[in-house]
Amino acid sequence: MTTTTGGDARIGPAHRADTLATLRATTPERPLDVLVVGGGVVGAGTALDATTRGLSTALVEATDFAWGTSSRSSKLVHGGLRYLEMLDFPLVHEALRERGRLVEDIAPHLVRPVPFLYPLSKPWERPYVGAGVALYDGMAAGRTGHLPVHKHLGRAAVSRLAPGLKPEAYIGAIRYYDAQVDDARLVIELVRTAAVHGAHCASRLEVTAYLGSEAGGIVGAEVLDRETGERIAVHARRVINATGVWTGSIPVRHPDGREEPVVQGMPRVTAAKGIHLVVPRDRFTSTSGLILRTEKSVLFVIPWDRHWIIGTTDTPWREDVDQPAATSEDIDYVLERANAVLSEPLDRSDVVGVFAGLRPLVTPPGEDEPLGDTAAAAGTAKVSREHVVATPLPGLTVVTGGKLTTYRTMAADAVDAAVRAAGAQDTGPLTGQDVTGSGEGVPASCTADLPLLGAQGWTPAWNRRLLLAVDSGLPAAVVESLLHRYGSGAPEVIRLAVASPELAEELPGLPGHLAAEAVHAVTHEGARSVQDVLARRIRAVFEADDAGAAAAGTVAHLMAPLLGWDAERASAEAERYRQWTLAQRATLGAGTDAEAHALLVEAARDSVRDVARGGLPEIASSTSGRETA
Repeated sequence: MTTTTGGDARIGPAHRADTLATLRATTPERPLDVLVVGGGVVGAGTALDATTRGLSTALVEATDFAWGTSSRSSKLVHGGLRYLEMLDFPLVHEALRERGRLVEDIAPHLVRPVPFLYPLSKPWERPYVGAGVALYDGMAAGRTGHLPVHKHLGRAAVSRLAPGLKPEAYIGAIRYYDAQVDDARLVIELVRTAAVHGAHCASRLEVTAYLGSEAGGIVGAEVLDRETGERIAVHARRVINATGVWTGSIPVRHPDGREEPVVQGMPRVTAAKGIHLVVPRDRFTSTSGLILRTEKSVLFVIPWDRHWIIGTTDTPWREDVDQPAATSEDIDYVLERANAVLSEPLDRSDVVGVFAGLRPLVTPPGEDEPLGDTAAAAGTAKVSREHVVATPLPGLTVVTGGKLTTYRTMAADAVDAAVRAAGAQDTGPLTGQDVTGSGEGVPASCTADLPLLGAQGWTPAWNRRLLLAVDSGLPAAVVESLLHRYGSGAPEVIRLAVASPELAEELPGLPGHLAAEAVHAVTHEGARSVQDVLARRIRAVFEADDAGAAAAGTVAHLMAPLLGWDAERASAEAERYRQWTLAQRATLGAGTDAEAHALLVEAARDSVRDVARGGLPEIASSTSGRETA
């Protein structure tokens, strides 16, 4: 892809090797400016924010980019109507402003408007809900993202738009617009854009400890390469922790070798589980999504290409955060609430995919309750998604909480705080910072209108879609799908397909997805395993009836020469993915969170690689349970 920065947009094996070399080369005298820990949407956004301010930046992720919460969200970019009802006006306004930026400038190829119906079942709901939605639209003024305003609908109009609704479930509806996003692809685009602007980014690099100084500050971190077992002391003037539900899990290692947790000044995070079901689009006839009130929160029915995504739940999670899982009770809850308004009820046989994620709900330092809730012990659905930025130690900044829509402001706030706060003694000023360390001299955030890679030239690329199809010989529908996934970067994939007939073939069981995408995932997007490709670059894990298992062998075969795998290793990687998908399915019959979690932990334990085969034995890593494929 051509960019104006001159950087390389590929974060494949060569970029990973260069990143490792850069990390090894750091010293107390020549540290990085910023080391970002955590490769989810906030960490990736933070790396982009820091590097575009002219700060030398590295981003490390223990597993894969977007492995955790950032690939398991509701895939909505929205202000949040229920937060408006909670009178959280600042959060809603901020989120609506960011929604507009994403739709208009930052990622228009990934973030698209989507209509929703709010069914009304009682006469008094129309003025109440109507006033709220009108306020919602009004708060987006100036940054609407060109989304249409809401509209009141009568029974006849609702029947035409959503004939799959029970007639007795509504007397009318209000249609309003929000936006949706492929969350994992957003993260990949953020990481690649950060790399173009000079950031060093790599996955399978786990921070095992912060490096403490004699004076009590943080001067870097120890990083474990989970593929080789190498441990690297990375020196940095600032460390920014953006690990979401893993906040607080990294200890400080003092110069004498003692390790202790960071407690004073550290935000405390409560994990809330949200699960989503994926059903075929033809099981419910509607041109709009739905938002439904439940006794606990709200339930969305979200259009997603050939499927509907239905969710979410919002319940406390008390198991280990590495392996959230849906239970039988969760699935029954979602089906029951959706079926309350559907004319043709859904059952378990309609469910082609399920995914579960954890939201980080934050208790700020010095407070007893999570933000927005004085009775958090009773549940999590009423807790605000506000974020917190803290500096518990000189040189260490922590950002947590928040929601996907506001990732950019969270990132900017985190870098602002890191720049303003004093670093550890004798680490020196940041690049561009005056010698007093006051923060003066470091530019302000410039990401508010900075397009991501696929957004650069997006409109001309979309306008040329028919020519791209003719020139490449690919079906027009396939080219359009590639453009929606890769934006103006789609020609990268198309060139691979044109150059090799094998890569122009569709992946087994995944119509519309080319073999070229698996190669591109490795060479350009940093994929290191079959799961990386099928779960986060291609969303087969919840879109395909078999979670992409039929494609695992082909994907492993395509990855093998790029990652140095022999035939035995490729076969093992494919089988590891198949076993992981079976474990995911097995949790659907579990009665409790503990039972579902135990099934995934066992699958992870059985799949952990040894060093000779490209990964670490279980005892070598505190997060080996994440390495499920």
